[in-house]
Amino acid sequence: MAEQTVRDLLWIREEFLRSEERFSKYIVHGHIRVRNPELLANRANIDTGAYATGNLTLMSIQGTSMRAV
Repeated sequence: MAEQTVRDLLWIREEFLRSEERFSKYIVHGHIRVRNPELLANRANIDTGAYATGNLTLMSIQGTSMRAV
């Protein structure tokens, strides 16, 4: 975190979303609204826009098993 530049904080989003890199941790995030949860090998986006759609996503992680509804 301390090594991030202002540019990283503003413009890294697309690079992150396109990345297939396995990060040191599995990333669960929001802030990028999607119609349905995205469960990928390296990250999960569970932001289904509850404020606008009324659809709140729940994610369960049990060991290596993941499910989002």
